[in-house]
Amino acid sequence: MVDYLIVGGGIAGFCFAEICIQQNKSFIVISDASQNSSKIAGGLYNPVILKRFSGLEDAEAQLDFLDQFYTQIENRIGVKINFPLPLLRKFFSIEEQNNWFLAADQPKMSPFLSTALCKKEISGIDAPFDYGQVLRTGYVDTALFLNAYAKYLTASSLFVNETFDYEALIFETDKIRYKDIEANKIVFAEGFGIHANPYFNHLPLEGTKGELLIIKAPELQLFDIINTSVFILPLGNDFYKVGATYNWKDKTPEPTAEGKSELVSRTQEILNCDFQIIAHYAGVRPTVKDRKPLLGKHEAHENVFILNGLGTRGVMLGPYCANMLFNFAENSTEIPLHYSIRRFRK
Repeated sequence: MVDYLIVGGGIAGFCFAEICIQQNKSFIVISDASQNSSKIAGGLYNPVILKRFSGLEDAEAQLDFLDQFYTQIENRIGVKINFPLPLLRKFFSIEEQNNWFLAADQPKMSPFLSTALCKKEISGIDAPFDYGQVLRTGYVDTALFLNAYAKYLTASSLFVNETFDYEALIFETDKIRYKDIEANKIVFAEGFGIHANPYFNHLPLEGTKGELLIIKAPELQLFDIINTSVFILPLGNDFYKVGATYNWKDKTPEPTAEGKSELVSRTQEILNCDFQIIAHYAGVRPTVKDRKPLLGKHEAHENVFILNGLGTRGVMLGPYCANMLFNFAENSTEIPLHYSIRRFRK
């Protein structure tokens, strides 16, 4: 008998598993490899929507929680996964500079936007209008995190690598039974796989396909994250991650020629040096139309919960939302409406 059965081994599911460990609750995770968006994600955490120079709700609280959360994981599994790194926005005009400084004067934005122009000379990039620096940024190596964490759970017999069979889920008076597993509660964290879930497939999780590249650019001497129409993330040894595209129609996980062409074109707008494409990945992000997560409880089943819809900011939202859902499941602490599935009830 365990406290929680967690369905889904992406960022959402593993964040909830980690909260269980920190709160001394027992669990088992069931997952297969059908959803890969977490592993191929950019993994950036950034408190600002740079396209509109606007802030994110609860950004400061999310970042505060993120710092200690990933540190605890690193200490437990013995692998470095969180890499704080400056994020620079390349300006293409004086107007962009002015918009930046106007945004930096707003109380919601001032903790995250530097008011000093960043005049950095970066080999491989021309920046006549300089850069703006976003504060409290970095990235989580999602593939490393998920692989290492799955190994850690597997070694403790807490991870089952299989496709979840919804028809095998049985509800009893005060618990659920799945094959030979008994649990007090079940948390579904399947990402885009929610569409096969009979308990939550009515929720408006649309999914957004994203593609990214791994490139090699020996002439590029970049040690910060650059973010304009795409992000360029240094991985070391002249390798860089470049992303990402947004496709709201294609729901397949296969890379496309169109996505590759778009990424190459946008990268060429930023770099003035040659680069070689090493790899090309794609995945479907679990996104909701209003860009908010899906947290809550099933209307008919008191012990059935959902943690989904983390979208493009999974490494930042994941720990914060997992903790929020845990407090709701354990202590009935109310989930704010903009995070809760209650906002879709008719």
